[in-house]
Amino acid sequence: MTEFNFQRRLHRRTVVRGTGVAMSLPWLSAMRSAFAKDTSGRNASGKGSTQRPQRFVAVTMGLGLVSENWMPEGEGKKYAPSLYLKSLQDLRERITVVSGASHPGVNGGHRAEASILTAASVGSGGLGVNSISIDQYLAKHLGDETRFPSLVLGTGGSTSPCYTDSGAMISPLTSPSRLFAELFVNESPKERAKQADRVRQGRSIMDLVAEDAKSLARKLGGGDRDRLEEYFNSVRQLEKRMQQSENWAIKTKPKVDAKQPVDIRNPNDLVGRFKTMCDVVQLALQTDSTRFVTLHLPGGGGVVPLEGVGEGYHSLSHHGRDETKLEQLAIVEQAVVAQWGDFLRNLSLHDDDNGNLLDQTTSLLTSNLGNASNHSNKNMPVLIGGGGFKHAGHLAFSQKENYPLPNFFVSLLQQFGMEVDQFATSTGVMDGLEIA
Repeated sequence: MTEFNFQRRLHRRTVVRGTGVAMSLPWLSAMRSAFAKDTSGRNASGKGSTQRPQRFVAVTMGLGLVSENWMPEGEGKKYAPSLYLKSLQDLRERITVVSGASHPGVNGGHRAEASILTAASVGSGGLGVNSISIDQYLAKHLGDETRFPSLVLGTGGSTSPCYTDSGAMISPLTSPSRLFAELFVNESPKERAKQADRVRQGRSIMDLVAEDAKSLARKLGGGDRDRLEEYFNSVRQLEKRMQQSENWAIKTKPKVDAKQPVDIRNPNDLVGRFKTMCDVVQLALQTDSTRFVTLHLPGGGGVVPLEGVGEGYHSLSHHGRDETKLEQLAIVEQAVVAQWGDFLRNLSLHDDDNGNLLDQTTSLLTSNLGNASNHSNKNMPVLIGGGGFKHAGHLAFSQKENYPLPNFFVSLLQQFGMEVDQFATSTGVMDGLEIA
């Protein structure tokens, strides 16, 4: 049994031990000097419940959208559609365009990709500590009802805007064929049993360390006991998820009336890869295999194979107001927005016992860059589709004094029934976007 002497500082790397198991502890006040100032913060959030499945899909772009081509004229529902929005007019009553919004304190140009869904400032040099992204926050609290708590996807590259509690980036899956296999191709019964056994072996940690943990708790102050209990509660939640993972491991995957897609080999075919991945995501939502999806479109440098485009995408985004580059860039960005519209349109065509899939799915299209040419992180493009909102047409905020986009994240969390009134630098819920 481990003994602790609280006449001296408890080491940060202290662990509780059971037979063959050691578990590191969270930060406790006993780990600092006796008279040191306690600067630790504690966050709490509620978990709501919904009467029918609700889903969230974030599509994030590494190179933004040219502002004058996507921002409409006028405000509210009577706005005049921009060049990019013309292809979405049949969805007009089910989308909201937001202008004049950004993440307060976030800068760094391309580096701010890390902040798209966290709204945390990580500094221009990437030296700051990131926080949990909104998709992972939702998956953490509400993702235990599906086989996959969340899907982190990309059309290429190795980065994503998805971050864990500890600020670690989650690498994306970029192969639609592999995603399809993960979702719908069943392993043999022997392999499923083996997977369930591997999960089962990891579920007894708390039992092994319980006696040592109780001894430690008796020697701690009230605040530390609460923190330790919160920590063990999180471990118990992990064990619960592992139990669910064991159950999923032995269940067969859903059958779909679709063939496994063939991956597009051309790494520059941004639109084709986007479409293929969207098709599989739609199947994942239809089968309720997951409810939280992020799909990142990185700012690759090659020529997108579209008629009229002859220069690399990244080079076009840094157009410097060159008319030839702007014309080619408009072709690429129009195609991306149109594909986003096709995704929403396809969701709207699917009805089941729970209702219309688009009405159950809030989709966000956005980017860290409001102006890729000068690397500005202000005036981010924001398009919200579907879900349980009363769509407002065009929410036009100040182009100079931007509105905090994290307010939308709070609205989103509350739409999901969570008793949360703060996310990152939010100041409340989003003005003008009501929950239906």
